[in-house]
Amino acid sequence: MVHTTASEIETASRAGSFAKTLRRGDVVALYGELGSGKTQFVKGVCKYFNVAQLVTSPTFVLMNRYSGSESGGRELMIFHFDLYRVKNLSEVYDLGYQEFFHGDGICLVEWADRLESLLPRQRHDVNLSFGKKENERIMAIEAVVDELEVGSKAGELR
Repeated sequence: MVHTTASEIETASRAGSFAKTLRRGDVVALYGELGSGKTQFVKGVCKYFNVAQLVTSPTFVLMNRYSGSESGGRELMIFHFDLYRVKNLSEVYDLGYQEFFHGDGICLVEWADRLESLLPRQRHDVNLSFGKKENERIMAIEAVVDELEVGSKAGELR
C-alpha cells in the first residue's frame, strides 16, 4: 500500500490509520533517509494507542518505552527504537532486543536496515521517502509474512 502525504500532520495521521491493523507482538521496521518522516510515523502510531508521553526520537538512548492503551482500555507498551547511531549488532544484543521483539508490546524500529538478519521474518515494513514537493512524503507499507511459517501451517491443514 502506497500513500503520498503533504505534511508532517498528514504523515502522522496515515500512521494512525495504519496502527488500527497492529496487534500485540507486532514489529514495524521503518526505513528512510534522515528527515523522511520516520519519527512522525511513530508519533501517529503512538497517538492512535493513546500515548500521553512526549514522543521523541531516542537517538542517543536507542529505545524509548511508551505506555499506551488499546481501544478497550487495556495497557499496551510501545517500544520505539532508533538505531541511527548503532555501530554494530552487539549494541542491539545489549539492549535485549529479543525480549521486546517477541513480547506483548508493539515495536517500532527506525533505521531498521541496521538490524540485518535480526529482524523477525514476520513484520510490517514501512519505507518513507521524499516526494517532489518540499513537505511531500511517499509512504510504502508492506506486511512481510514468514513463508516458512505459512507453509507449515498450510501443511497442517491437509
